[in-house]
Amino acid sequence: MTADPADTSRRAGWGGWRGTPALALMLVLGLLVGAAGGWLAPRLALPGENSAEAGFARDMDNHHAQAIEMALIAFRETRDAEVRSHAVDMAMAQLTEVGTMQTWLRQWGLSPTSTDAPMSWLPAAERHLTGDGQMPGMASRQELARLRAAQGRDLDVLFLQLMIRHHLGGIHMIDGVLARTSNAEVRKAAGTMRTVQDAEVGNLTRVLTRLGGAPLPAS
Repeated sequence: MTADPADTSRRAGWGGWRGTPALALMLVLGLLVGAAGGWLAPRLALPGENSAEAGFARDMDNHHAQAIEMALIAFRETRDAEVRSHAVDMAMAQLTEVGTMQTWLRQWGLSPTSTDAPMSWLPAAERHLTGDGQMPGMASRQELARLRAAQGRDLDVLFLQLMIRHHLGGIHMIDGVLARTSNAEVRKAAGTMRTVQDAEVGNLTRVLTRLGGAPLPAS
């Protein structure tokens, strides 16, 4: 799938590893763990090119890439220990999941990208996109620029706001694939993603409240 022009580049987002070698090593290990988990899973009926499973894996890969980019920005720039801890935990968890989803696509004999529009694996796909045509919860180019420029409490609040909205959008996507797949491997991984992201929304909301911020409207 070709990323939306307003979307963030995966390569640009993950380039932040270079300034944080210890975190970079941790993230690479997370990606390898995710890939190993995918290869060791049972291989039953394989989803096809236009399946909900393939569309979900491709879209969530891109969705996670933006979350990792935002988490790396917060990890590098925040002075709040709790925000920093959540940022590194989320980057590790989501990179492991990226490894799993990329391995699925290889196992299924499918390309990691597609020319299909985002969310086209769901009925009435346009209803699931943001006003600027991005996947649910995605930050805009302007919001990412604001996050990169922010400092101190402003950085922490904006990061938490964007990540909470991002996770809620991810949960919407997870619910979409769970309603459409009978693939046991996908159902298990998606269910775990949902549980983790729901818990993180609660934790991030608590930190945001401590900092005197409020969640953004759903996108």
